[in-house]
Amino acid sequence: MRRTVQGIVLREINYKEADKILTVLTREEGKLTLKARGCRRKNSRLLASSQLLVYSELAITQRGEFITLAEGDPLTQFRRLGEDIDKLALASYFAEVTEKTVQEGEVCPDILSLLLNCLYALSKLDLPESQVKAVFELRAACLSGYTPDLTGCHVCGSQTPERFDLSAGMLECRNCRSPESNGIRMPVPPSVLEAMRYICYCDSKKLFSFQAGEDTLQQLSEVTEAYLATQLERGFSTLDFYKSLLI
Repeated sequence: MRRTVQGIVLREINYKEADKILTVLTREEGKLTLKARGCRRKNSRLLASSQLLVYSELAITQRGEFITLAEGDPLTQFRRLGEDIDKLALASYFAEVTEKTVQEGEVCPDILSLLLNCLYALSKLDLPESQVKAVFELRAACLSGYTPDLTGCHVCGSQTPERFDLSAGMLECRNCRSPESNGIRMPVPPSVLEAMRYICYCDSKKLFSFQAGEDTLQQLSEVTEAYLATQLERGFSTLDFYKSLLI
């Protein structure tokens, strides 16, 4: 059966002499694993659409459980990411997080839109990388079912708590910490908390419509990174590589 979907390549594995096994997040059918035969040949009609982070219209065929990429028409290639190793590494981190958090066949258009918007922001908008990174991490956590409670201290209700519990996803004041609790806390100054609330609760079309100073964005990025890693209970090799470039 032949059908058409739109999707972005999250992962590519070279296979045999000229093939690839692709992990693609599609709008219509969620995450799919595709075989792209001959796509590594220079004259292959699948060459562009089988590249990492390329968003394409894909014609696929299926026989049993095996899905094959028959044709591909690139829609967005984010070419500028390839010109900046830091941005390319960060974009690869976004792709790895997406690939690891979405289940095979799970339809999740909101996560696909988030990924595409963040890739667009990296390649087209003049925004700090720390801001785009924080937006992706915290919003991805929310869309994966880990929306934190940022309304106030979970003990006394104060609107100006000083800490964020990474495990519980809740805020608390310094003096409200329970002696029995051994979760990891990170400081959240008012400017960081304001940005976190905005990212969690704003309309998806306005994710990048906020401004913050460099120090705030750096602290925000550290908190969102730690929160996502804590909730997913794993690290990411692409993030390690990205951070190694910043040293």
